[in-house]
Amino acid sequence: MAPSHRYKARVVQPPFEGKGVVDDIIHCPGHSAPLIKVTFDTKKGERELYLFATEGKQVGQTVEIGPHAPIESGNTLPIGNIPEGTLIHNIESHAGDGGKFVRTAGTAGVIVTHGTRTMVQLPSGTLKMFDPMCRASVGVVAGGGRGEKPIVKAGKGHHMHRSKAAFYPRTKGVCMNPVDHPHGGGSHQHVGRPNTVSRNAPPGMKVGRLSPQKKNKKKY
Repeated sequence: MAPSHRYKARVVQPPFEGKGVVDDIIHCPGHSAPLIKVTFDTKKGERELYLFATEGKQVGQTVEIGPHAPIESGNTLPIGNIPEGTLIHNIESHAGDGGKFVRTAGTAGVIVTHGTRTMVQLPSGTLKMFDPMCRASVGVVAGGGRGEKPIVKAGKGHHMHRSKAAFYPRTKGVCMNPVDHPHGGGSHQHVGRPNTVSRNAPPGMKVGRLSPQKKNKKKY
């Protein structure tokens, strides 16, 4: 898990309804997408929250939250109230959990169909059913294309992965010695043995591919 100090803010769907104004757009090292700082006028006074910036969002524009919010980029409302074919992001898994799906820069899900459950196509192409009361934000998450820019030098890759607490660089097992990795050794780089391992193998041996599960049980 990335260090907590890398995140300038925890991005969740606001637990209230209202309208706010975008004050600033910031970069957060722990998030791949830029964030917007929004000031909301609530019954308890002004509240500042951070949300994911959507493509085309600018400082000074408004953000509205609630079941009757217009279908405009950056607004948040229950997915049951969003028309089919609309692009959405930061989808709640269960109503009120703040958003769990489609939070990466440049991604968006699509409302496919409505019913007792709402079907959404995720960026991976997977179709997933949600409760119509789960909230989502309209639009595409800003920051798309960040993966297309070449890293150029190893130092940039190091700092990029460090912000996510990801191990980098990762050395291939076939490059190692046999005492360091089950795939190591040999006169040239090759695995040298079947690279599928048992699901009950100890952690040090669980490298390569897991053996497939049995599809059908034996019939007696």
